[in-house]
Amino acid sequence: MSAVADRLRELGLELPEVVPPVAAYIPAKAHGDLVYTAGQLPFVSRALPATGKVGEGDGLVSADTAQQLARQSALNALAAAAAAVGGVERITGVLKVTGFVASVPEFTGQPGVINGASQLLGDVFGDAGRHARSAVGVPVLPLDSPVEVEVVFTFA
Repeated sequence: MSAVADRLRELGLELPEVVPPVAAYIPAKAHGDLVYTAGQLPFVSRALPATGKVGEGDGLVSADTAQQLARQSALNALAAAAAAVGGVERITGVLKVTGFVASVPEFTGQPGVINGASQLLGDVFGDAGRHARSAVGVPVLPLDSPVEVEVVFTFA
């Protein structure tokens, strides 16, 4: 068992099944000592737990809910990366996170939403989970997902 697998277990987390692509791409690709994930949506059991735009008000996804969705997207990214390199024990750290938040124009809390992904990765990898990051607001994401996260991991 690897330190990452042990830490996931300590956190009460299991790597989900890798979600099949919804278009012409693969979930993750290794190159050198890096593995790049495709944008990962917050699928749980192959379904999106929420859809729509992030913001405040009726019919919108709250920032707190979106933060949990970003966390799930990061877990999905870890699963995709692990599958691409032959197991989670080969993943050694996180280099970069790019997070997209489908949000209403007046919403400016994208960094807080993507903290859900960053915090999960920090919890799992410790100092090796510290990473560069972008958090971007966009008008719409695939399948009307509120968030999408892509990650560049290091592996050995």
